[in-house]
Amino acid sequence: MIAFTINKTKFVCSIALMLLAAEWSLGQTLSQKIDAEVAKPIADFEKKAAPLCSDLEFIRRVTLDLIGTIPTVEQSREFVKSTNANKRSELVDALLASPAHAWHFTMVLDVTWMERRADKHVPSANWKQYLRESLLANKPYDVMVKEILSADGVDAKMRPAAKFYLDREGEPHLITRDISRLFLGVNWQCAQCHDHPRVEDYKQDMYYGLFAFFNRSYVFTDAKTKQSVFAEKGEGDASFQSVFDPAKVTKSSGPKLFMRAAIAEPKMEKGKEYEVAPTKEVRGIPKFSRRSQLANELARGDFAPFARNGANRLWAHMMGRGIVHPLDLGHGDNPASHPELLDLLAKEFVNAKFNHKEILGQIAKSKAYQRSSQVPKGLQEAKPEEYLVGAIRPLSEEQFAYAILQASGFTDAERMILGAKVEESALQAKLAPQATPIINALATPAGQAPGYEARVEQALYLANNGQLQGLLAPRKGSLSFRLSEIKDAKL
Repeated sequence: MIAFTINKTKFVCSIALMLLAAEWSLGQTLSQKIDAEVAKPIADFEKKAAPLCSDLEFIRRVTLDLIGTIPTVEQSREFVKSTNANKRSELVDALLASPAHAWHFTMVLDVTWMERRADKHVPSANWKQYLRESLLANKPYDVMVKEILSADGVDAKMRPAAKFYLDREGEPHLITRDISRLFLGVNWQCAQCHDHPRVEDYKQDMYYGLFAFFNRSYVFTDAKTKQSVFAEKGEGDASFQSVFDPAKVTKSSGPKLFMRAAIAEPKMEKGKEYEVAPTKEVRGIPKFSRRSQLANELARGDFAPFARNGANRLWAHMMGRGIVHPLDLGHGDNPASHPELLDLLAKEFVNAKFNHKEILGQIAKSKAYQRSSQVPKGLQEAKPEEYLVGAIRPLSEEQFAYAILQASGFTDAERMILGAKVEESALQAKLAPQATPIINALATPAGQAPGYEARVEQALYLANNGQLQGLLAPRKGSLSFRLSEIKDAKL
């Protein structure tokens, strides 16, 4: 009887503790949940981890990540001097609410989705304006992706969104590869020819299920207007063979996203597939468009790969690497470093109605983001995937260019000329002509995923370019001038 009473008491206490833990978890902010998940895999995480970075480090780091440049000297001094206990959180909110964030994130999305491809059918200026206006309006991420995947270039208002398709020349294999990489976090390029020999998750039928949304599509150029639009045929399946199959059996696939049911496709009587039949002079319009089905199938909260990829890329933007890394190699043999954290971020991204600012803000407010990059004494190894210390990472080409303009005094000078209440668009119009040549000189080659790779021509540019040397020349009030005035050269 006594043993039963003790066991019963233990059971009641366990239930009470579980309820308290659940209640505490419900009261946590997302940033607190992030820190709890980051700490889970490592015993005594807080004892081993680096302390939080200084206020000076924080304002520089978060300003670069959220608006793409460094803070002014005055902003840094004011922030460090402030005794406001909530100043870091308030700074994050202010940066995300700033129009400068939309301008910066326009560059981030442009580089991510277009990978610095040269203009072909849609000018970059129009495409970037579409992205910027979407971000200024706080358009949800899933809505933007739906618009991009639905656009064909016919509607003048939405034509800029068609750049994703048109400037890839409507090439179905390239589009299939890039949609899988950029929106689903999987690189199926190998599966174009065969099942991946080592990765169980990358199958040829997955690739061709996505390919079937596009194998009927092509770029149509109107003979009169000379304008190119995305067009589609009303017939044709995606046929494929494996190069490893000695029997060379031909298979076919209709449109289907992995982990989802096949698209229900109405059967059309031969010769009646079109609303408008295609000719050399006329863009055909099929009664049933496979491509138009893709956007609603892919860009949705209940399609886990889409939400997880979006959350993973937001995390990587702030933390320097993805929870799944590389970002486009999500599969069973390359698991997430913190799977429950990725699930949490994906869930919260959906719950926030795909508001990217909500996720970026909560990451920025976490201790994981605010760690010092100095390895603490006693920590022999700081693996980047453990987030024990802040990541040391190179600036993007855009961050570098705009930081140079800020540090040299050029940005402040232009802001002073334009006046105290200068609009971001007016300031950017002055900065872009100076920043663009720097960005282009340092950028990753067109068509490649963004990443850091030092090249000889970059070093030569930095050492010899006249424009850059002119910006860095000492002028009263500039950083280079202040440095030149320092008499004591000791560090």
